[in-house]
Amino acid sequence: MTKSENNVQAIIKDAINGNQMAFSTLLDTYWKDVYGFQLKRTENENDAEDITIQTFSKAFDKITSFNNEYEFKTWLITISKNIHVDLIRKRKRRLDTAHNSEEIIEVLDATPSAEDQIITKQNLATLLRHIKKLKPHYQKVINLRYFNEMSYADIATELAEPMSNVKVKLLRAKKLLAQMLEAK
Repeated sequence: MTKSENNVQAIIKDAINGNQMAFSTLLDTYWKDVYGFQLKRTENENDAEDITIQTFSKAFDKITSFNNEYEFKTWLITISKNIHVDLIRKRKRRLDTAHNSEEIIEVLDATPSAEDQIITKQNLATLLRHIKKLKPHYQKVINLRYFNEMSYADIATELAEPMSNVKVKLLRAKKLLAQMLEAK
């Protein structure tokens, strides 16, 4: 094993033991690989991002089943492929049984709310502007967690998603916000 492979194995071991920084490191290290792979397959940014989120969610839930005889990246890509195949099957079934109903896309209101005005008065307008630059599903999870002060479980119920998806989305949203703030 090379030095970097040993390092990855150590990070995976830390993640298995519940170290949140290890999960974050794995997410940061492999996000571009999985997202890029899915972007080429789906040719759709939203699908690629959703599949990538689900990939990390599933991988983190099942990290104890990871076999270190294989590369972690290969394991993630395999999970990602399976999620994509499942998505295609679901869409095909939905098309076969659809009643020509259109999906409603919820768009977050760009006008400042009462909470937004309070935050602006507290010199946090810059942060709020950056939050509004995030994709709507990241905005929603940030708003539910930090402005509505909801627990992960409550957010998962609200969004009808597994708690692990909520955690990955929140982790990713915070990372994107940090990158925006550093760029300023």
